[in-house]
Amino acid sequence: MAAAASLKLAALGLLLVAAVSSLPLLARAECECEAGGEEEEQDKAGSLRLRIIAVFCILVASAAGCAIPSLGRRFPALSPDRDLFFGVKAFAAGVILATSFVHILPEAFERLGSPCLVSGPWQKFPFAGLVAMLAAIATLVVDTIATGYFQRAAHAKKAAAVVGADDVEATHAHHAHVGHSHGVSAVVASSAAGADDGGAQLIRQRVISQVLELGIIVHSVIIGMSLGASQSASTIRPLVVALTFHQFFEGIGLGGCIVQAKFRLKSVLLMALFFSLTTPVGVVIGIGISSVYDENSPNTLIIQGILSAAAAGILNYMALVDLLAEDFMNPRVQGNGRLQVIVNLSLLLGTALMSMLAIWA
Repeated sequence: MAAAASLKLAALGLLLVAAVSSLPLLARAECECEAGGEEEEQDKAGSLRLRIIAVFCILVASAAGCAIPSLGRRFPALSPDRDLFFGVKAFAAGVILATSFVHILPEAFERLGSPCLVSGPWQKFPFAGLVAMLAAIATLVVDTIATGYFQRAAHAKKAAAVVGADDVEATHAHHAHVGHSHGVSAVVASSAAGADDGGAQLIRQRVISQVLELGIIVHSVIIGMSLGASQSASTIRPLVVALTFHQFFEGIGLGGCIVQAKFRLKSVLLMALFFSLTTPVGVVIGIGISSVYDENSPNTLIIQGILSAAAAGILNYMALVDLLAEDFMNPRVQGNGRLQVIVNLSLLLGTALMSMLAIWA
């Protein structure tokens, strides 16, 4: 009996020790979920100055990155048919891929798995992974449907052009040799058929550039707002450097797609401007709401978590399917062993450098 009583007392003692040791963790989780708390005083003036600097740094870096691929007209080494262009684009795709896997997706899991979300199903199911998967599937659907629609429209337009050429030649058949008429029709039809492959590739590049910009915009607004709402100077400093680097190389990837899509000048400028302004506008919005912004409120966690997961799924699909697979399976790359080594090393370098930035941001 004495031994049994001793065992019971020992078990109760262990339970008490475990309960007492868990109290600081529970208190910490509760404190993290409180809006204000007794946090250390932050240098609000210094943080505001850093956030204003961040707006201009990110704006310049985004515009410069997006503009570099367009310089191929003046600098032949940067033109889309050169090896350097493939290497730079693979590096930028690696940056986008690491952004998705190393930066955005873990953040989505952290937010949707936060201890602050005590009610609802958020702690019982990995919603971040589900949303990322559905976003990647939705991107695939939009990608294929849009490509098919524009290709069918282009084919119909070319077919109408061929029929129109036949009608014109038939009208002038009374004034010219019949054989000459058939010859001109055959030339028109042959030219239209020869342009089919180039037209299909052009349509594909245009869809890729537009869908990629959509995915970039979603996460750029989120990270811009997070930076703008932060009031800790020690947190903002590494973020400014990391986001400037990130936006620069992301701009190179997007700019490369825009150049290959051969948009009109007005469309190119509009897409570049939209990309360059997205993150700075997010920072300005974050500064405006910083006084009432609570990053640990359930609504904020759910909205940012879902949007981050969706952006991760979109960028994951775009980087692997539309950027890397598109270029790595290109006959020019497949037929050149040296170029294959270059693009693979560039991809690994881009993913490594962007992954290392996760240490600071």
